[in-house]
Amino acid sequence: MIYDYTIKTGKGEDLNLADYKGKVIMVVNTATGCGFTPQYEPIEQMYRDYHDKGLEILDIPCNQFGGQAPGSDDEIHEFCTMHFNTTFPQMKKSDVNGENELPLYTYLKSEKGFEGFDEHDLKSRLEEMFAKADPDWDKKPDIKWNFTKFIIDRDGNVVARFEPTADMAKVEDCVKSLL
Repeated sequence: MIYDYTIKTGKGEDLNLADYKGKVIMVVNTATGCGFTPQYEPIEQMYRDYHDKGLEILDIPCNQFGGQAPGSDDEIHEFCTMHFNTTFPQMKKSDVNGENELPLYTYLKSEKGFEGFDEHDLKSRLEEMFAKADPDWDKKPDIKWNFTKFIIDRDGNVVARFEPTADMAKVEDCVKSLL
C-alpha cells in the first residue's frame, strides 16, 4: 500500500506517505527543461483549486529522460516557483526507473503499468524514439517520460496512470471524481 512508503522532501527530510491517509494524491515525475514542463501550470491550478478539498501533489523531479532536470533540488524549486508560481511541495530529485528507482515507483508501476500514449502532437515522436531503443518498450511498466502522473484515492489505492500526453482536463476530471 502507498502508505508503507517514505520519500525525501526537497530539503532531504523524510515524508511518510501514511501522513496522507484520507487524501487524494497525485504523484508526478517532473523536469524543468521538457516539452511537457508547461504542465506545471495546470498542476498548480489543480493544487490551488482542490488542496482544501483533500488533494496532495507529490512532485518528484527526475533527470532520467533526456537530462531535462539537471539542476539541484534548490535550483529546480527556484525555477518552478519563479516560472510557474508553484506552491505544492517538491520532493528530492530521484530516479523512477532502474536500479536506483524509488521503491515508491516500483510499487506504483506494479499497480498501473503503461497502457499507451494518448493522442498528442508528440505521440508519434515518442513511440518512434522508444521503439528504436527497445522493441518491447510498450509492454513494460516503466515510466516512459517526464510528467507521468499516478492518482491515488483516499483509501491509498492507485486508481489511474496518466502519461504525459494525456489531456490535463482528463487528469483533473479523475481527481475531482475522487474528492
